[in-house]
Amino acid sequence: MELLALRTFQAVVEEGGILAASRKLNTVQSNVTGRIRRLEEELGAELFFRKGRGLELAPSGRVLLDYTRRMLMLERQTAAAVRQVGESSGELRIGAMETFAALHLPRALKAVRAGHPGMELRVFTDTSVALAERVIQHKLDCAFVAGPVVHPELLFEELVVEELVQVHAIGSDPLLQPLILFREGCAYRARALAWQRSQGYAIFDAMEFGTLEGILGCVAVGLGWTLMPRRVVEQSLHAADLVVETVPPEIACVPTGMISLREAPPLAAMKTLAHALAS
Repeated sequence: MELLALRTFQAVVEEGGILAASRKLNTVQSNVTGRIRRLEEELGAELFFRKGRGLELAPSGRVLLDYTRRMLMLERQTAAAVRQVGESSGELRIGAMETFAALHLPRALKAVRAGHPGMELRVFTDTSVALAERVIQHKLDCAFVAGPVVHPELLFEELVVEELVQVHAIGSDPLLQPLILFREGCAYRARALAWQRSQGYAIFDAMEFGTLEGILGCVAVGLGWTLMPRRVVEQSLHAADLVVETVPPEIACVPTGMISLREAPPLAAMKTLAHALAS
């Protein structure tokens, strides 16, 4: 029984059909159909009921799905364990929000490099939601996200508390300006929208940017306002053109920390990373 066939079977179930599964797996529909047919022949059981153009999971398919998830989980854990052999070698895949990467990650990466000189470090930036999903999918070993995070598959270790502040250009009135924020999935976005609603802002339009300097640059020239960690604003090239105003603690205080899989093997490099950030 090939792992590729099991991954294909799982994709068909989770995506709801052959076409959607082929798109997720970046292959053609005939490959997906062929793998499922060979899997059924190998097992001697029908995995799906065909209903017109749709598929419905058969009882034997439901049994296989449970084992498939466990087998693929074990395969990912095995790959991770082999990839992360030893305390000074292997690979560590790290995710971080862009603001966290700019403020905190460099000194932590320096500590990992010093303590684990043979470790290859790979860093990815994205929103908190996207990073959590990548950790769950075993595409990242750990990620630094805004919390708190409550998920049955994830551990969350709080490391710092960021203070969000309202930011706008000198001489501008945020009540009359649109909000400028990160794309969907950013934890700061939800707080900014909540603050906007609570203050009765006249303009509810929003502009989205993918980088913090892009956001602050637009805010600095008076195109809108935003919520951003105070330290990010203070270190920005646009700081001299910005006005910083405090917001209530329930909006301002954002616990931020490291997430990792509960069932993943403990990694010395991840402990070094967390310790460097907490100290």
